[in-house]
Amino acid sequence: MKKLQKKYDLIVIGAGVGLRIANFFANQKKWKVALIEPGPLGGTCLNRGCVPSKLLIHPADVIRTIKSASKLGIDAEIKNIDFKKIIAHANDYVDGDATNIEKSVSNNENIDLYKEYAEFIDDKIIKVGANKITSEKIVISAGTRPSTPPIEGINDIDYLTSAEALRLTTLPKSMLIIGGGYIAVELGHFYGTLCTELTIIERAERLVSLEDIDISTLITEVFSDRYNVKIKTEVVRITKENNEYQITIRDLANDQEEILSAEQVLVATGRKPNTDILKMSNTNIKLNKFGYIETNNFLETNVAGIWALGDINGTAQFRHTANWEAKHIINFIQGNKDAKITYEAMPHAIFTSPQVAGVGLTEDAAKKAGIGYIIKKRPFNTVAMGKAMEENDGFVKFILSANQETILGCQIVGPEASILIHEVIVSMKASGGKVSAIKNTIHIHPALSEVVQWAL
Repeated sequence: MKKLQKKYDLIVIGAGVGLRIANFFANQKKWKVALIEPGPLGGTCLNRGCVPSKLLIHPADVIRTIKSASKLGIDAEIKNIDFKKIIAHANDYVDGDATNIEKSVSNNENIDLYKEYAEFIDDKIIKVGANKITSEKIVISAGTRPSTPPIEGINDIDYLTSAEALRLTTLPKSMLIIGGGYIAVELGHFYGTLCTELTIIERAERLVSLEDIDISTLITEVFSDRYNVKIKTEVVRITKENNEYQITIRDLANDQEEILSAEQVLVATGRKPNTDILKMSNTNIKLNKFGYIETNNFLETNVAGIWALGDINGTAQFRHTANWEAKHIINFIQGNKDAKITYEAMPHAIFTSPQVAGVGLTEDAAKKAGIGYIIKKRPFNTVAMGKAMEENDGFVKFILSANQETILGCQIVGPEASILIHEVIVSMKASGGKVSAIKNTIHIHPALSEVVQWAL
């Protein structure tokens, strides 16, 4: 290995949300920045996550709308679905954006781009390719990757993760999804709507089991009506014969085994931090028992001058969380510690069908915390626009303080849930969650957003 070659003002590991930090200090402060990213620039969200998946899911939403048009008295049919065109549209956009980002970074004289994996040699010495670089200030934004469950035979087959599932060029006739979380129900919605015969295997009692119980119960019921859903079930072993997977599953309730077959197997059982790839064991940086980097209220690790943000710190694994953290880290690196980072009113959404969104406490969380609460719930079809849409499944559910003056949480399932949740987010963030902030605001009639107000 070469001797220590260069000392930087800042090293940023990961070119997802880390790009924001690298660009700020390179452009605004004229610091010399090392940016380390082995894969396409833009991170998981752009290349393997939220952006390509939503570009695929929107066509599925359109297809489902057409298929359900008959309930509105419309006789519609789908003559053809060009799967390759749908996939190409998503990936052409993603690849083009990643290429443009790399060109921009490469043309920045204050940024050195290393397209290699980073490996820590010491707290502040990093091996990247044949080089060793150092800085007193390091930001780690290296993300996570899909985790593989300990299933017999799984390492002997070419299963799909979410990354590969976003780039298939042939629509599979059948697919078995291992796992029932948000990735499973989003990609399941896409492939199932495009007529892939779908089977979902989930160990828990419900799909998306971390959601509010009413939400996860509804999603489980809807998916069970559309697809072959097996809850409280585990995969025992997988083999592949004649281009078809043979999957042995076990019903955890009665201990009975069954063999299923599928053209493709998608593993969606969670993600693991990339701290092992970074050789964090060579440092004094503390990790939690799951391998995520521990940080304080200033997103700094136990080693001064090293910060971690995004999925790799395990706090709230959403891109909008990472964007929020990046804004704070820019201030923290400059020595501004007037405001610690907080995560109250951190929302999320699941872009499946029906769509899900939430912010604050679920009913389960309120119970576990021993907080007194009141539930307010309103179906979509009780407001004019919800009835016009013939939306009979969706609802808004508020968890309020016992005196009914403060919003503790809100969960929405149904069309445009990810949009409807925003006035609740603003109320919780800007007014401390005052119920009156929504109740006393004039809502356009007969917009769908009335259901949020009427729920209160």
